[in-house]
Amino acid sequence: MPRFLHTADWQIGKLYGQFDADEAALLAEERFAAVERLARLAVEHRVDAVLVAGDVFDAQTVAERSLHRLAHAMSAYAGPWLLLPGNHDAALAESVWTRAARLGALPAGARVCARPEPVLLEGLATAVLPAPLTQRNTHADLTEWFAAAPTPPGCLRIGLAHGSVQGILAEDIDSPNPIAAGRAQQAALDYLALGDWHGTRRIDERTWYAGTPETDRFRANDSGQALLVELAAPGVPPVVTPLRTGRYRWRSGECTLRVPSDLDALLAELAALGPDDVAQWCIAGHCDLAAHRRLEAALAQAGGRARSLLADLSGLRVEPTAEDVEALAADGYLGEVIDALRSAQQGQDAEAAGRARDALVLLAGLLDHRRAQEAEVRP
Repeated sequence: MPRFLHTADWQIGKLYGQFDADEAALLAEERFAAVERLARLAVEHRVDAVLVAGDVFDAQTVAERSLHRLAHAMSAYAGPWLLLPGNHDAALAESVWTRAARLGALPAGARVCARPEPVLLEGLATAVLPAPLTQRNTHADLTEWFAAAPTPPGCLRIGLAHGSVQGILAEDIDSPNPIAAGRAQQAALDYLALGDWHGTRRIDERTWYAGTPETDRFRANDSGQALLVELAAPGVPPVVTPLRTGRYRWRSGECTLRVPSDLDALLAELAALGPDDVAQWCIAGHCDLAAHRRLEAALAQAGGRARSLLADLSGLRVEPTAEDVEALAADGYLGEVIDALRSAQQGQDAEAAGRARDALVLLAGLLDHRRAQEAEVRP
């Protein structure tokens, strides 16, 4: 029974501009580690080939060092690796693929499927029909030729493509690089291995997106996997088993603080973050100064434990209580400033409200510091 590992969207060379430089570098590094895990899985499950359905690279300009590093990451599995050019690494006349070939930066078992022609896998009675992209975007369905493609009698037919299945995925991503729904049945394919959608998704019993092997965005789309595909015979539905390949958990949360228990629940979630978490939180609502201090401390501690933590506090208002103001000893002019900043947070200008919140927190911190210094010098 032929067995394949279906993967896609490695995005080698991907940049993570929303993160600090050191965090971005570690996330980019993990994409090589994901390929190493794929190679080990290919060996462990004794697959006959690895099908990579596009976007091996994130850009045509990926660094030369990255090309060699990728070859090393793939080296644990001798191949064959069938690599399909996608929209990020299209098979242009001069491309990342031609550069890798000149540099000798492709493993011996790797085959770049740069032309729409059947690839026969020797000894497996299997033909792979690739639909490589030769430009970033096309409005034609490059899988149309599959139906008329001749293959030897009794041969398994596997399609390999990169694009958006029309009418199935969300409307806002039905875009250039279309793939007709029902292509597997129409072209008598035993399996259609797809890339472009970054999560694992079953389209029909013979058509699957593998998703990216290492999650790269805040979206609950079942990413960080590859698919083990077993094909018993032509016409028999495939057995598809998702295999975990990703390391980092990308978690996104929203919280509106209204009552003290809201903050307690948020702090518990932040406390659960660990070194394999990439998290972002959008925090809105209102809290007093004491609660804001607890939140700041919890965010700082969680940021030290997690791989990365992004926190958006633009929708949070700080509303000092009478006890807060009294504790700050901010009477007279300072009391008036605090009142003005509290009022400014209620305005329609979100940017001005954010500045007022930050100024209020800063002022409270300075007053706290002054009070602590005064306490130290008292006899």
